Amino acid sequence: MSSTHTKTAFGVLFSISLCHLLNDMNQSMITALYPVLKTKFHLDFSQVGLITLVYQITASLLQPVVGTFTDKRPTPYSLAMGMGFMLLGLLLWSTAATYSALLIAAAMIGMGSAVFHPEAARVARTASGGRHGLAQSLFQVGGNAGTASGPLLAAFFIVPRGQGSIAWIGLGALAGIVILWRVGVWYKAHLVESATRKAPALVEAPLSPRMTRLSIAILIALIFSKYFYLASLSSYYTFYLMTRFQVNVRESQLYLFLFLGATAFGTLIGGPVGDRIGRRYVIWGSILGVLPFSLALPYVNLFWTAVLTVVIGLILSSAFSAILVYAQELVPGRVGMISGLFFGFAFGMAGIGAAVLGHLADYAGIVFVYRLCAFLPAIGLLTAFLPDLEKHRRPVPVGH
Repeated sequence: MSSTHTKTAFGVLFSISLCHLLNDMNQSMITALYPVLKTKFHLDFSQVGLITLVYQITASLLQPVVGTFTDKRPTPYSLAMGMGFMLLGLLLWSTAATYSALLIAAAMIGMGSAVFHPEAARVARTASGGRHGLAQSLFQVGGNAGTASGPLLAAFFIVPRGQGSIAWIGLGALAGIVILWRVGVWYKAHLVESATRKAPALVEAPLSPRMTRLSIAILIALIFSKYFYLASLSSYYTFYLMTRFQVNVRESQLYLFLFLGATAFGTLIGGPVGDRIGRRYVIWGSILGVLPFSLALPYVNLFWTAVLTVVIGLILSSAFSAILVYAQELVPGRVGMISGLFFGFAFGMAGIGAAVLGHLADYAGIVFVYRLCAFLPAIGLLTAFLPDLEKHRRPVPVGH
């Protein structure tokens, strides 16, 4: 058996993680620019939320479709194509003179993410050498590191130079296209090699169809909790700080960077810990464990706001890698479909959350939004109903 099948391909994992960084850095940078765009285009919170909704819903609806298609027909070079959509979206964003153009650019960036994420998650699993949690964490940490970098780019590069300077960020997307083309060459070679090997034993679904559906429903509820709450932080944290503590735009973006940096570090922890102690325990601790801190957040001063958001980012971000790998193990052989479904639902919840919370902020104020969202991590109690897959998994020979 080839070594590429038995060893973790760290070069491929780091390449995918780097491109995930570039992808998510671009979307995060645009989110960090919302205060500037709000002033330039005279937007209200509802219109700001709609930009996020268009991006996230485009990605949400397309990702399960892309994942299902690539389950049947793996498409190695679609990764580079996804980064190409991202590049076009950035160039349009840099020249947009109307609100409608901003929405079209957001939709193109969403298309790029929709094509990139499901197949990239499959490549990460393929390159894992069986260390699935570690591989997903390395993949996810790239995305979260990119999300954390976006506000810094916005604060120190885009804001001083203006909207047109976004086009320079397209150079990173161009580099991503080249890297992902090389990853596609590796993945295509892996597919050819796999086709020549004797088929491995199939793995039967560990749970009954009814229990599988119930478990998927619980995981989706947990994704709702995580990403609806994260929408309040990623889209409106700068506004919250500016409203409650009277910090300026640059300072608010530095505080946002602290939070997003913590989420990047927390993501790196969740997968390997899940490989070692079980993903159910990581999911349980990362969702419900945030509750005491989220409840305290709306009532503390600026210093403790920064501290609590760092703690929340560290704990909450460890959940997604564990949730995704748990879901992939629930439905063996459907990595693309499951990855697309969960990435898509996460994007959709983030987008809907941004739109709903923006409308609520216009009506009741941004501080009220944070007090209401503080209760969302309580949904983590549902983790108690997730089965322990290690007790149910059993391999079945081909043909049985």
